[in-house]
Amino acid sequence: MPDLPAGEHAPGPRPPSERVRVTGPPRRGARRSTGAEQIDAGTAVGEVYLRSLLAEQLRLGLAVVATLALTLGSLPVVFYLAPGLADVRVLGVPLAWAVLAGAVYPFLFVLGWVHVRRSEANERDFAQLVAREEPPSGAGA
Repeated sequence: MPDLPAGEHAPGPRPPSERVRVTGPPRRGARRSTGAEQIDAGTAVGEVYLRSLLAEQLRLGLAVVATLALTLGSLPVVFYLAPGLADVRVLGVPLAWAVLAGAVYPFLFVLGWVHVRRSEANERDFAQLVAREEPPSGAGA
């Protein structure tokens, strides 16, 4: 190729120039925050996280109390509406006493066990939710 004076180009296609992608200012300083940090800072997002956990735990507690009220709370009504059950005996013990002494406590144990398991699962799910990183506030808007 012949030598050309400075500033002149050879006829024909020019060699490709290096391209630079411009995307915006660098975000090296932007850090992602976790939900736990949002809760500790008392931000609106943290309040939403806490409200969601409290609402879920309240819902679970009310479901357990409703189950307890509908089952054990209905026993006196059942025995009142069916007076013939007072004469029924199980192993020589009146049915009402057998139910109260034999069936209520295992039922309460199972109900408590289910409540604790579901409550722990709610808290585990909540901990996983707040452990995820959130985009920094203002980013992506």
